[in-house]
Amino acid sequence: MERVHYDEFGLFHENAGEFGIPFDTRPVVRRITTAVSGDRTMSSLVWGATEPELVLLHGGGQNAHTWDTVALALDRPLLAIDLPGHGHSDAGSHDTMTPETIALDVATVIRSLAPNATTVVGMSLGGLTAVALTLSSPMLVRKMVLVDITPGVNAQKSSAIANFVRGPATFASLDELLQRTVEHNPGRSESSLRRGILHNALQLDDGSWMWRYRRFSAVGLPGVPEARANIDGESTDLPHFGRLWTAIEQSSVPLLLARGMRPQSVVDDADVAELIRRRPDCQIVEFPDAGHSVQGDSPVELARTIAAFASA
Repeated sequence: MERVHYDEFGLFHENAGEFGIPFDTRPVVRRITTAVSGDRTMSSLVWGATEPELVLLHGGGQNAHTWDTVALALDRPLLAIDLPGHGHSDAGSHDTMTPETIALDVATVIRSLAPNATTVVGMSLGGLTAVALTLSSPMLVRKMVLVDITPGVNAQKSSAIANFVRGPATFASLDELLQRTVEHNPGRSESSLRRGILHNALQLDDGSWMWRYRRFSAVGLPGVPEARANIDGESTDLPHFGRLWTAIEQSSVPLLLARGMRPQSVVDDADVAELIRRRPDCQIVEFPDAGHSVQGDSPVELARTIAAFASA
């Protein structure tokens, strides 16, 4: 049985090369563990040698490395967090998790590692968590970027993503896992998808592979397996996020929506209209070559947008 070599911090040159980002030396990146409630820990990637200016929160079924190319393009100190039950972080404090419960753990990490960050960027589940953070820890969110997510997400809009993430738990080989991932992301390069797998899956002793993210019963996590909820008496995969619409409306922090325009996006015109109705001052930036994972499809363009917004 052949073991696949994996160096967590040894693949950045591939990210840079694929997207034309200058790469002279390996960036300063370290993994830090933070204690949270209940004897649990959260794991994060800290980029740069000075205090983080940005906080990046990934989507369901992902991990902090989803931001690698964006971080390289930004070239500024930042914090990318593995959400509970993802990457190297322990599972959440409850069997049933919501953006609000996740936000409590995230707040602990931000207070410890990036208390003065100017902007919180959240993609999908991470974006809903960022919105929830404005309720429980408003002083930690000075500006907010939502990457292809609004509280208008529902089971129908996220069905393709949910079906992929809730697929087989294990795979006989890396090639088998890669093939499934390529089928789900036909517009992405095979090399980028292979990098993502190495960061987000584990090779077991028998040579098979399994995803890093935990499988648990969850409510309100787009893309997380076995999510269950009930809306208007009907069984579905996601609850109504009306409470988070209210949070957006009540928040006064500068807000930007980075919207993927390909069919894989989970944001539609009605979501954008509702966002503008509730926050007429929000900025909307469209990414024509990106689907739901804007950070993977158009990372350099997203980095430019984040940098300009954070510096304004």
